[in-house]
Amino acid sequence: MTTHALIKDFQEALGKDNVLGAEADRYAYSYDSAVLEPAVPGVVVRPTDVAGLGKVVKLCNDAGAPLTVRGSGTNLSGGTIPKTGGVVVLTGALNKILEINTEDLYARVEPGVITAKFAAAVQAKGLFYPPDPGSQAVSTLGGNVAENAGGLRGLKYGVTKDYVMGVHFFDTDGELIKAGGRTVKCVTGLNLTGLMVGSEGTLGVLSEIFLKLVPPPAAAKAMMAIFDDVEAASQTVSAIIAAKIVPATLEFLDNFTIRTVEDFSHAGLPIDAKALLLIEVDGHPAMVAEDAAKVEELCRAHGAKRIQVAKDAAERNKVWEARRAALSALARVAPTTVLEDATVPRSQIPAMIKALDGIAAKYKLTIGTFGHAGDGNLHPTILTDKRNAEEWRRVEDAVDEIFDVALALGGTLSGEHGIGLAKAKYLEKETTRGTILYSRRLKKALDPKGILNPGKIMGE
Repeated sequence: MTTHALIKDFQEALGKDNVLGAEADRYAYSYDSAVLEPAVPGVVVRPTDVAGLGKVVKLCNDAGAPLTVRGSGTNLSGGTIPKTGGVVVLTGALNKILEINTEDLYARVEPGVITAKFAAAVQAKGLFYPPDPGSQAVSTLGGNVAENAGGLRGLKYGVTKDYVMGVHFFDTDGELIKAGGRTVKCVTGLNLTGLMVGSEGTLGVLSEIFLKLVPPPAAAKAMMAIFDDVEAASQTVSAIIAAKIVPATLEFLDNFTIRTVEDFSHAGLPIDAKALLLIEVDGHPAMVAEDAAKVEELCRAHGAKRIQVAKDAAERNKVWEARRAALSALARVAPTTVLEDATVPRSQIPAMIKALDGIAAKYKLTIGTFGHAGDGNLHPTILTDKRNAEEWRRVEDAVDEIFDVALALGGTLSGEHGIGLAKAKYLEKETTRGTILYSRRLKKALDPKGILNPGKIMGE
């Protein structure tokens, strides 16, 4: 699929050092964080400037070579697994923060900027970039936009799409397309910015991103509510939202996850708790005090046996770091970790958690559940060993049932991880056959040769 002539063209456009054809390099980019079969690309290229990126896209289109753009490869739905023999385009060298504008509250970045580094740079300027995917220490902003990534603060602050003011991207002919930009209001032309967010690299190749920034909250208060009953904890989530309180974060951990995380992080989590909620409210100091008091009252009214309020920033950060380590901690337990992303309306959280317990028992599997309960986004995490064929079949059946239950409860296949390869087979269950055909016609019009990240979202 990747010819010697195309590799030679890449070398002329990018320099030989930025064209990786060795077997070890190609295998290194044959998989991502999803539990899916790897696919070895024919070549890996690393543009070092935007002009080079545009040349790569055009060369791939001219040659009919499948192209998959890759940031850090942290996505969990197979969005960066390439087509066998195709081209992987790395964005790691396109990592410049081009501008942080403190007057108009926006930033311009290249797609390879690491999310956490960007957030820290913004914070140093006295501003705030809220989206905080769990992989932010290594994930890239381009990947966040392509997957419409979420995070712990999604409940109050929204997800990546709520902060994308504009994008520049290349179409398959290597033409630079500009949409949106520096202004808060911009309705010029079709909403191509919206089209690109969450498109998982199937419709264009991002080269520059304009991101909205906001003032940081003046105050915050974090607490841990400890329950000896899982259903009581999940009902408390619904009660807090029903009381019209919107915490910045409202996270759920079940007992298995609590014990596993504590063993990993030693953050002082209560290992005897059946479930706990990590809650943080922020905003004006007076509102924070009022909301925190209401949340404590609701937690106690719904059966919390203890509430621990963080005494200072260090204690708060220790607990949140432990929560962010949940996936890493669970991944140490078994050779294979299957983290799902089923999301339901917040009022259905108790029903979903109960169903997950039933699914774990039915299929005789270990499932640790944690997640952003405040926005209905749970991460049931199955710990298994894919080499055990019989157990793996039960895992696949359990995953099917998890999504069936989520959809039956009015939920969705993905709250923040995208569809990629992993969930393309389920898409018609949530949408319609017409939705898939419409999406395919759209892609066909923009990508006639089907080179842009083939197979993702709507299949082939």
